[in-house]
Amino acid sequence: MKILVTGANGQVGRCLTDRLQRSELAWEAHGRATLDIADEGSVTSHLERFAPDVVVNAAAYTAVDKAEQEPEIAARGNIEGPAVLAQACGAAGIALLHLSTDYVFDGTATQPYQVSDPVSPAGVYGMTKLEGENRILSACPRAVILRTAWVFSEHCNNFLKTMLRLAADRDELRVVGDQVGCPTYAGHIADALLEIAGQIQAGPAQAAYGLYHYAGDSGLSWCDFARYIIDAGQEVGMLQRAPLITGITTSEFPTLAMRPAYSMLDSSALQSAFGIAPSDWRQGVRQTLAALKTERERAGSLVS
Repeated sequence: MKILVTGANGQVGRCLTDRLQRSELAWEAHGRATLDIADEGSVTSHLERFAPDVVVNAAAYTAVDKAEQEPEIAARGNIEGPAVLAQACGAAGIALLHLSTDYVFDGTATQPYQVSDPVSPAGVYGMTKLEGENRILSACPRAVILRTAWVFSEHCNNFLKTMLRLAADRDELRVVGDQVGCPTYAGHIADALLEIAGQIQAGPAQAAYGLYHYAGDSGLSWCDFARYIIDAGQEVGMLQRAPLITGITTSEFPTLAMRPAYSMLDSSALQSAFGIAPSDWRQGVRQTLAALKTERERAGSLVS
């Protein structure tokens, strides 16, 4: 199987690259510098040259607040790019795996969102991601879209790494406590994408294609997630002390874009179709901390 990855410099893209480097698969991974998914010529030339069986699109515009100020740029990354990829993959008969977001929902639910639940994005980011989904599903029959949420990993900037950094310097952290969601480890998303790619290549039924949710196996607030991260960081020796974690309301931490108050996603449809269990986010936290600790120790040995 030959896999082409876009968005290789993001959290999921880097986790995919980590895994592909340890595999025997033929693969390529590209950031925007070598493959701009909104550039039809660039996309076509890469597909013709490498001839992948599966394209995994991990590229996206993910600056939720900035999207409110630069909707055209967000649309290019989240609508135009996926549309170009979908058209090219559809024409060539290539399977396309794509990542979307919980932000397609307005966050007013009281139980985990099913794929079939009505969508109603509250901001530019969610609206562009939803339109990107629609473009893909209309242009590429062999597409699988995974909506995910609260992604963290050892790579790039994310909530877990921010909490560790702030906890090292502060006596108190004030974290939003009235938003609930399912943390999802980017490494588990990468594993899920590779499992889906393998099953598609093996020839599943047409019904396997379509839209799914993939997220953490349980939910909690940002505040409680921060507490778990800090406790786990202490256990592995990443933190010498634990700051006080104080829950605050969303109104006390205003942002340009509205965050969904409830972002829990039901992943059961994906488990039924592909046998992939939801992300064990606690395990993901431990894996992330282990990777960060190894990185810190390696950096310390180089300095000394």
